[in-house]
Amino acid sequence: MSIKYVASSTLPTPWGVFDMHGFEDSETGKEHVALTFGVLDAETPTLGRIHSECLTGDALFSLRCDCGFQLQTAMQNIAEAGQGFILYLRQEGRGIGLLNKIRAYELQDQGANTVEANEKLGFAADMRKYDMILPMMEKIGIKQVSLMTNNPRKVKAMQELGIQVVQRIPLQVGKNRYNEAYLKTKSTELGHMMSEHHFSTDGES
Repeated sequence: MSIKYVASSTLPTPWGVFDMHGFEDSETGKEHVALTFGVLDAETPTLGRIHSECLTGDALFSLRCDCGFQLQTAMQNIAEAGQGFILYLRQEGRGIGLLNKIRAYELQDQGANTVEANEKLGFAADMRKYDMILPMMEKIGIKQVSLMTNNPRKVKAMQELGIQVVQRIPLQVGKNRYNEAYLKTKSTELGHMMSEHHFSTDGES
C-alpha cells in the first residue's frame, strides 16, 4: 500500500480540539488527513465522514456546492457527539483537480450541469477513488462507522474494504439559490440520496 502515516498534532477549531493525522500517498504525491475527536473504540460504531477536498466550498465559502456546509456540520456533529472522525481526501472536483474544476465551472456558467461539464472536458462524472481510506482507518483504529453522507458510493467503498457501515446519516445542508440545480443533478445523475425538501429554495437566498 502506498499510503504512509507521517505525523499527528492537535487542531483547535470553533467546535473543539481535534487531533489531525497526516498521510502521504507515495504513488500520487497526494497528502490526506484524518481528523479524530475524543476517544475512539474499534468495537463501537463511530460517527464519521469521508470528505473530498473542495477548496472553493471548504475555504472560499462558495455557494455553488454544499461541500463546505457539509464539512462544518460534520465537525459540529462529531464535537457534539463527543467522538468521531473525518477523512479529508485530496480529490478536488470529484477527482479532476482545481484548474479543471474551474474549467468545468466555466462550462456550467454557459448552461451545462456538473456532470455534463466534466464529460465535456473528457472526464467521467466522478473520478474519485477510496482505496486510501483503509490504511487511514486502520491507523486511527476504527472498524465500524455511522457514516454521514448522501453518497451511496462512499457506503459501498467502505463496505468493500471490510469496514462495517452500521448506519448512513443524511447530511442535507447548505441549499441555496445558487446550488439548487447542482443538488438536483447530484440526486438524479449521480445517485445521491436526498429528500425532496432539500431541493426547494423558497424563501431562501
